[in-house]
Amino acid sequence: MTRTGTLLGAAALIVLALPANADAAAVACGGGVSTGRVAVNGCISAQRGSVHEVPTREITAHLKARNTGAKGLNVAYEAFFRVVDGGHWEKMGSGRAYVRAGESIGPVEVGSSTRVCGPVKVEIRVHARADGAAWSGWSAASTKQCQT
Repeated sequence: MTRTGTLLGAAALIVLALPANADAAAVACGGGVSTGRVAVNGCISAQRGSVHEVPTREITAHLKARNTGAKGLNVAYEAFFRVVDGGHWEKMGSGRAYVRAGESIGPVEVGSSTRVCGPVKVEIRVHARADGAAWSGWSAASTKQCQT
């Protein structure tokens, strides 16, 4: 009976781990930065799509945060986006989260932007601020918009 329960539990975990959509976007993370006792990584994903048969990508910025301290903290974060060929930085979104002592959150979606496919690289950058700390440096990640 225990063996059957274990097998059913393992099968359920495998089904939950499989993506619901074959085009589901992978999340790629950039280098880490820190603010106070919180380590932060900016991450990016690009989901294929189309608008009236024009190929597009839904570019999404994500945040991973890890509290290395002994107390829980509120963490504020922001994400910005730009097309690397000279574009300016545009704010994608912001938010707040509580990160318990010694725990991690993420990837948490911060914001997204739908872009028509082009032969250019898209870059996001994320920074965060823990209660009482300064804003972290920027953690950047990038992707080619129309990679498969």
